[in-house]
Amino acid sequence: MRAYEAMYIIRPDFDEEKVKATMEKYSTLIQNNGGELGKVDLWGKRRLAYEVKKLHEGFYVLMKFNGQAEVPAELERNFKISDDVIRYLVVKEEE
Repeated sequence: MRAYEAMYIIRPDFDEEKVKATMEKYSTLIQNNGGELGKVDLWGKRRLAYEVKKLHEGFYVLMKFNGQAEVPAELERNFKISDDVIRYLVVKEEE
């Protein structure tokens, strides 16, 4: 298994419950696809460096996990089709 890190930004108009539910959704997705979830860190609402979809803020979430190559591919596929996430980046951590 390889180590990965995912950073994603959730829409700023969500309340705390909806943010937690979105985080849980992606954590469960990793575990259901054979990955091992590590640390999930909510950084809170922060200002974006530039406007994205007419939004200036978002909830930043950093997630570390281990898995085969299919796990980050499935995670990225779900990020793409989701309206909850406005930006994301999944990278493989160095050994």
